[in-house]
Amino acid sequence: MSKCIERIYNGVVKENPTFVLMLGMCPTLAVTTSAVNGVGMGLSTTAVLVMSNMLISMLRKIIPDSVRMPAFIVVVASFVTIVDFLLEGFVPSLYDALGLYIPLIVVNCIILGRAESYASKNPVLPSIFDGIGMGLGFTIGLTCIGIVREILGAGKVFNMQILPDSYEPLTIFILAPGAFFVLAGLVALQNKIKNKAAKRGEKRNETALHTGCGEGCTSCANQSVCNGHIFPTGADKEEKE
Repeated sequence: MSKCIERIYNGVVKENPTFVLMLGMCPTLAVTTSAVNGVGMGLSTTAVLVMSNMLISMLRKIIPDSVRMPAFIVVVASFVTIVDFLLEGFVPSLYDALGLYIPLIVVNCIILGRAESYASKNPVLPSIFDGIGMGLGFTIGLTCIGIVREILGAGKVFNMQILPDSYEPLTIFILAPGAFFVLAGLVALQNKIKNKAAKRGEKRNETALHTGCGEGCTSCANQSVCNGHIFPTGADKEEKE
């Protein structure tokens, strides 16, 4: 089970397809004019990812290497068609908003990339969780971009007015250039947070090298042996005296 959790963490944080790997940029920049569109596109892609990873993993020993890419595309296209029909039937407003980008999930490099690099080489359960992790990471990325663009471009979040009527919307953020600005800003923010965390980790390691642990000696249960050296404890001092 720890491997399954690791796959989710990998997709959401470590190898986030939007902010780290920079995959699927076409729908990321095109449909994120609102948070609702971002969530809808992300969840649709997640559903296709999970189902295609599962089926490709189940068939990994049957599909010949010479035709694996056409076979992967057929599997992905089948699930995309199902998702397309479901959205058209049950969420027509979202279907109209996403438009052509739903069928284009077939050639989304996130889905084909995970099918080729992971699902075709690993068992079913880890492949399912890999799809969940990558899908959630993609959904979070699209939703974050959509929220920022919707707030700055319309003063709303999920179609609910949150900024006062006096606010003058920055319409550039609803247009194509705004998507690039927001993506760049969020990636820069993420990198800054990661760099700070890395520096804190380096300082902690330096402290550990000098003290033998990351904590103060007074709170250490093994203070008599630290960093390969033996130091006298209070009990040892009493015995000497």
